[in-house]
Amino acid sequence: MDEGHALRDVILIFTVSVGVVFLFQKLRLPSIAGFLVVGTLVGPYGLNLISDTEQVKVLAEIGVILLLFTIGLEFSLAKVRSSMIQFIVGGPAQMVSVLALFLGGSLLLHTDLNATIFAGFLVTLSSTAIVLKALAERGEHDTLHGRSAIGILIFQDLAIVPMMLMTPFLGNQESEGLSRILLTLGQSLVLVTLVVIAARVLVPKLLDHIVRTRSRELFILTIVVLGLGTAWLTSLMGLSLALGAFIAGLLISESEYSHQAFAEVLPFRDSFNSLFFVSIGMLMDPRVVLEHPLLLVGMVGAVVIGKFVTGAVAVLATGAPLRSAILAGVALAQVGEFSFILAQEGLMVGILDHNTYNVFLAVSVFTMIITPFLIQGAPRIARRAEAIQRLNQWLPGRPSLRADIPPFKNRDHVIIVGYGLNGRNLAQVLRDFEIPYIVLDIRGEMVQQATRAGVLIQYGDAANITVLHQAHIQYAKVLVVATSDPFAMRRIVQLARHVNPSLHIVVRTRYLRERKELQELGADEIVPEEFETSIEISRLVLHSFQVPKEVVLEKAEQIRREGYAFLQHGTLPEPAPHSRSEARQDVEVETCRIDDDSPALGQSLSTLAIQQRTGASLVALMRAGHTDTNPSDKTVLEAGDIAVLLGTRDTIQHAIGLLVASQAD
Repeated sequence: MDEGHALRDVILIFTVSVGVVFLFQKLRLPSIAGFLVVGTLVGPYGLNLISDTEQVKVLAEIGVILLLFTIGLEFSLAKVRSSMIQFIVGGPAQMVSVLALFLGGSLLLHTDLNATIFAGFLVTLSSTAIVLKALAERGEHDTLHGRSAIGILIFQDLAIVPMMLMTPFLGNQESEGLSRILLTLGQSLVLVTLVVIAARVLVPKLLDHIVRTRSRELFILTIVVLGLGTAWLTSLMGLSLALGAFIAGLLISESEYSHQAFAEVLPFRDSFNSLFFVSIGMLMDPRVVLEHPLLLVGMVGAVVIGKFVTGAVAVLATGAPLRSAILAGVALAQVGEFSFILAQEGLMVGILDHNTYNVFLAVSVFTMIITPFLIQGAPRIARRAEAIQRLNQWLPGRPSLRADIPPFKNRDHVIIVGYGLNGRNLAQVLRDFEIPYIVLDIRGEMVQQATRAGVLIQYGDAANITVLHQAHIQYAKVLVVATSDPFAMRRIVQLARHVNPSLHIVVRTRYLRERKELQELGADEIVPEEFETSIEISRLVLHSFQVPKEVVLEKAEQIRREGYAFLQHGTLPEPAPHSRSEARQDVEVETCRIDDDSPALGQSLSTLAIQQRTGASLVALMRAGHTDTNPSDKTVLEAGDIAVLLGTRDTIQHAIGLLVASQAD
């Protein structure tokens, strides 16, 4: 491959990507779909700007290696533990459901069984990149449907390993295929065992010695060698380079230096991903879309509907409510990036021909493009599904959505929705003050743990009007919505306000942009985490400069008033009196320490007359760890005192001149 042409092709790919991805972002389309379109435009079937198919294959292979390495680096066993039920139950249920649909279709249409199984493999995988990005943007990664989708995606990512191992044998009708696949699986098991040992023993020690050198270059080189070296070793054992790259990323992710390794790789990750998807797009023939438009529309519809149904059924099998199952099913209703890797393997071994391969690529691209729109409309679908909520209660093996709450005679109680960190803290405070409360949560395992701890908590979906009635919402005084599900949050507020107009509703939300809609639905108090976090950061910074607590609290309240007014009205509020330029310009707060040689040592504040002589105000005095926010004029300054001065820069400097020897004349 000519080096000059290779560099030109890479520059061309990224140049076109800038324009196309920028357009896709403006249209709110996924970047991955944009990269696929870029590949189609510059590839041999498009404008033919890159016609060397061998170069295309090399770029695709490099892209696959880098993509799987970064995904493996992000993957960890901790993610599996956080979504264990969804991983163990939901993942296999979703995959079996898809394969069952394909096998049923094969029996009806009398198609080749091996080809049908392989097609099921391709369709069962969803896009980890698109789903995780969509959940993160909407703040839903920690919701029940978000955790369900992530658990199933992790299972799919692991399932690609046996799928890739089985692909060569699905295209081979020889009798020794079974023995060969068992041998390959045995090799894989040995390799995984070695990786586990290395992850626990060798790699941490190696990285520990590398880190002690404090050489960033050496650390990066070590990460690269571990990644590419593992990929090369797996290829020597008959496995794919891509699989080795994923194992290498997983190996590093289990070390204590995984975060630093990921930070070093992060600047290149998006470029690696884009290179892979562009390479895939270059292999797609756009003429397929023009030749078979109706076929593609039908296949896209069948894939989306089939994956939505199977995904929702899988989430229902984990015990989640219908609403969460619908939201997760919609999120999983597309073909994933691992399917492209698997399709290339199928093309190489002859299971797919070029025409079928191009049809599959076209269908995959369209399912990816429409996924963001489907996720955006998923709450409306879930809301309409509430009309058949009672049917959901009779599904076999599922807990009832009716919260089995004992007779609740208290009035003016507090209903807490969600028993996360905020819910637990609030429940503890209410217990301390003997205020009646009840908690609702849809996580069965959480309800069981809290019940054993003596918490008054019940299983129930608060977005269901029946559950709210059983919690006596009509007699409650306060409703606190502390769930992480934005859709459920809005629905709960709407229902609660309708049932009890006098109810005081407090909502904890993640983002400021949700404040206006929640107010319109009936929330009285909204606490946006990102805004309150910014206030807390400001408070800690001021505290480190020994600004008095009362001044800090006043400033925090000012930020809340002005910040929320800006969010509500869209215009900047009138500055507070102490910050108006016509009254005081460049108002600052500074501290000054009284040392043994200070000219003010032993003098009273009335004698110093700081405000009259300089224009600055001594607003507080700190002595021996105690802060006096209103010191008396008779207070005599002692060595070690810290004076807190308020004023402009010039007036404060003048005041410091009275207190510090070096500036006294």
